[in-house]
Amino acid sequence: MKRLNVAKKDACMACKECVIACSEAFYKEFDEDLSCIRIDVKKDGVTPKPVVCVQCGKCAAACPEGAITQNAKGVYMINKKKCIGCGKCVEACPFGVIVKAEGKEYASKCIACGICAKACPMEVLEVKEA
Repeated sequence: MKRLNVAKKDACMACKECVIACSEAFYKEFDEDLSCIRIDVKKDGVTPKPVVCVQCGKCAAACPEGAITQNAKGVYMINKKKCIGCGKCVEACPFGVIVKAEGKEYASKCIACGICAKACPMEVLEVKEA
């Protein structure tokens, strides 16, 4: 199974280079709300916590159109031709990392492409094949 992994949890500086890289790669603009990765804060209220898609499949189970399916590498992908933009996958995601941008007909999610991992100066993220 291929997925994005937080390799160095305590190394994140909240620089948001990963967030910028994701939104710019898929939406050609920097907007935190368009990124499929988030930087939250741990319970201590200070320490940054990267939040990534763990490919759990809850989005696929919630999709009424069957637009989200798992590929051979274990990555859940959204078929833009089948997606009706209802947002059920966004609601179902326990991590809040599925994006339904205003004016877009379909949702988007992490496809474990590694763009964010390459952008991270602290090497916090990695794409793993398990």
